[in-house]
Amino acid sequence: MAAYMIVLIKITREEAWPGYRRRVSELFERHGARYLVRGGPVEALEGSYDGRRLVVFEFPSMDVIRSVWHSPEYAEVKALREGAGELDVWAVPGV
Repeated sequence: MAAYMIVLIKITREEAWPGYRRRVSELFERHGARYLVRGGPVEALEGSYDGRRLVVFEFPSMDVIRSVWHSPEYAEVKALREGAGELDVWAVPGV
């Protein structure tokens, strides 16, 4: 069953971000993920929106998300964004 990674991002050092974004995209795509949402304007229909960038990936399963997230490969890529942003990241199964 498909699963989704939802990421809210506050970029604090823009110059470090392009390399991370490219590498994480390549890594996730190799594991069957695809972007469903990648930035863009957010329209708050109810409640509030705090201005962070919103990214949503679709993965083949929760197991794939966990495997990639905890992999040495991702640890290397994640190091590229150290000090460059603040993230909240959630994984949820599809229905």
